[in-house]
Amino acid sequence: MKDPRNIRDVARLAPDYMGFIFFDRSPRCCMGIKREILASIPEGTTPVMVTVNMPSDETIEKTVSLGFSILQLHGDESPEECRRLRENGFKVWKAIPMASADSLKRMETYVGCVDKFLLDTSSSSRGGTGKKFDWSLLDSYDFPVDFMLSGGIGEEDTEKILSLRHPRLSGIDLNSRFESAPGIKDAIRLSQFLSRIKNC
Repeated sequence: MKDPRNIRDVARLAPDYMGFIFFDRSPRCCMGIKREILASIPEGTTPVMVTVNMPSDETIEKTVSLGFSILQLHGDESPEECRRLRENGFKVWKAIPMASADSLKRMETYVGCVDKFLLDTSSSSRGGTGKKFDWSLLDSYDFPVDFMLSGGIGEEDTEKILSLRHPRLSGIDLNSRFESAPGIKDAIRLSQFLSRIKNC
């Protein structure tokens, strides 16, 4: 999210979370977002600060100045960096690029250092590919940490999402497949999709 009007339109749909990307190589970068815009998001929807390899001190400073409480880390942040951010009072979600069963092994060192994993499609662009990874990998996920499912989720995935029964699945991340342009969400399509998901 980056456009104030679009933020208001999507906020009316009452999503649990709303992501704001602070990565200058992303077309969805919102580096100039104002604290008052974030503060205007209704209670019940929590803004999430998304970063890629941002130094910890800069992350903490920006998080505090803008009022974020949740960090979603999409880079090569180590378990130690994640732990430090948690010790500073933030909830930390670590994005894990899913390419094969080996991707699951990488998560083990983060257990106890993060509050949640975000399982995304592996790519050099750090997300926003519009492509799905092999969801059968979820069958081997047995860590004591909840996860969000991400990567190319669209309207055509409704039935498959509703059929998922993994006890650690805590939500789905909707991004590029619901955009009219990078960082601009189609609120009508989102509303229709969320209505189908929530009413089933």
